[in-house]
Amino acid sequence: MNQENPIDRDMAPMIRAEGLRKEFSGPKGEPVVAVKNATFSVSAGEIFGLLGPNGAGKTTLLRMLATIIQPTAGQCWIAGHPASQAPEQARRQVGFLSGNTKLYGRLKAREMLLYFGRLYGMRDDAIARRTEELAESLDMKPFMERRCDTLSTGQTQKVSIARVLLHDPPVLILDEPTLGLDIMTSTAILDFILDAKQRQHSIIFSTHYMTEAELLCDRVGLMYSGEIMAMDTKQRLYEETMTDNLHDVFLAFVHRQAALPA
Repeated sequence: MNQENPIDRDMAPMIRAEGLRKEFSGPKGEPVVAVKNATFSVSAGEIFGLLGPNGAGKTTLLRMLATIIQPTAGQCWIAGHPASQAPEQARRQVGFLSGNTKLYGRLKAREMLLYFGRLYGMRDDAIARRTEELAESLDMKPFMERRCDTLSTGQTQKVSIARVLLHDPPVLILDEPTLGLDIMTSTAILDFILDAKQRQHSIIFSTHYMTEAELLCDRVGLMYSGEIMAMDTKQRLYEETMTDNLHDVFLAFVHRQAALPA
């Protein structure tokens, strides 16, 4: 573990969102609300699952937290830094993985990590040490000297995750990290996320695979049509809906939402 950016274990919450809202312009200029009034927090050493179908607003919400897009309303703080007022300071605390993140095809995997390590302001010796740690833990050594445009989907995703983790940020925002991966690669990535939790990282894990959330998450937020319908520990959500799995929990809250007056 890189000791140059130690995590402040006493700082909680590491992620805090209050009333986050995002509107876009529709095809006729009308406002389209992608995220409505998202309010939650995530502590160090916690995995918070953001669950919902495609189009629920998960990626938009995560991109606001990662300071990639500005909210229409509301505020968020990353490791104590207000994202709107101090985006650079907040961004340095975050490792953000998105499904559409691309690698530079002409660079070898090792060169890719060196390039991003220098962008993060790391010394070359620290980059080399951290690269070896990640190559070992993510089983990347067999392809570290291969160009990124020759890698398989799973190998590409491992390099993407190593890039995100290289500077050992205290906050990890992972948007569908196992999407399209085979079971062996998915398992390796899920194990790595659990290891990051043990090292007191604060993690938001977005997925529509309910079984992954059941394996990983301490708490979950159920997102549908831009709104977080419910948020709690898995056990309390099971008890509230009289179910025993997140698939049925989610459907119960969707039906409950549909029954509310417009």
